[in-house]
Amino acid sequence: MIDLDRRVRAAVKHFWKTRSQQATRTGSRDKGGRSAVTGGEQMAGFVSGVREILMNIGLPAEGIFESGGDVQLPGFFRPTKKWDLLVVRGGQLLAAMEFKSQVGPSFGNNFNNRTEEALGSATGIWTAYREGVFKPSARPWLGYLILLEQVPRSIRPVAVSEPHFKVLPEFKGASYAKRYELLCQKLARERHYDATCLILSDPQSGPNGSYTEPNVEFSFEALVTSLTAKILSHLGGRNK
Repeated sequence: MIDLDRRVRAAVKHFWKTRSQQATRTGSRDKGGRSAVTGGEQMAGFVSGVREILMNIGLPAEGIFESGGDVQLPGFFRPTKKWDLLVVRGGQLLAAMEFKSQVGPSFGNNFNNRTEEALGSATGIWTAYREGVFKPSARPWLGYLILLEQVPRSIRPVAVSEPHFKVLPEFKGASYAKRYELLCQKLARERHYDATCLILSDPQSGPNGSYTEPNVEFSFEALVTSLTAKILSHLGGRNK
């Protein structure tokens, strides 16, 4: 527990430090802080943290592939899709992970984009798996983690528009933070992902590593517990 908390705090620090550096480099050209949201390096602390955890349980480093390396997988609706972290060993796909973030200002549009991305990635990989693209792999493990900026606009209630039909009751008055929590819940319970994680961090205390997890079911601990169980099962089978 302490070690996991340390890893998350280090990753959160890295996130805010990288975001600040990206914003400084782009300066006035960066309208709306877009580079701070879309830059590829801000989630590297989480990627490396998960990599270290996997190596600590006995997974060889050569089976772990990170952003910037060989992280492409064949798809079904498109030729390939890049993941943030892959575990491939002995010609078998064991796990694939996405690490995402959202820092304002457009929480509504970005939430919709993140939802579509998450569903699209899951649909693509599971359809490819069904069609035998990853043979001889057994069913791989799929994970999704998102860090959301915790500011008044992301945690206050948001109205919904219902011009023709009623939206589901859980979305009425839900903040963007709550919507992300519901997204993580629905992605996991509908089996699009084996485990999901939502982390909130505010721009004032975040650079010091401060964060919160609004739902223990979608915590970093729950995510890595599920992942390591999958990998240990594979390693145990290989050692028999």
